[in-house]
Amino acid sequence: MNKVMLIGNVGVEPEVRYVDAGVAVATVRLATTERGYRLQNGTEVPDRTEWHNVILWRQLAETVEKYVHKGDKLYIEGKIHTRSYDDRSGQKRYVVEIWAEAMEMLSPRRTDAPEASVPQD
Repeated sequence: MNKVMLIGNVGVEPEVRYVDAGVAVATVRLATTERGYRLQNGTEVPDRTEWHNVILWRQLAETVEKYVHKGDKLYIEGKIHTRSYDDRSGQKRYVVEIWAEAMEMLSPRRTDAPEASVPQD
């Protein structure tokens, strides 16, 4: 099973583009943080933040374009996708992305916000 569930904050304004036949695709940089703690011996373990590239398609992307902004808190459900490419020096590079299947906006609603949950078509 390939299933990912994330709750995090949008790090930069989402990028939305339109591809074949006007299909919307959004890219969101999502930061998730594991809170730090103190060990019994007094050692401090700091917060740990991971950055995720989240890809949203169609209706989800259109919702992102209208309502999601830097700093917003999102719940994302999706799948891990890995792709590779050759960089300028010919070295193979890998990119890990989360392809979203569902999204919930967790930030306080603005007066122009839609329903909190948007299922994928």
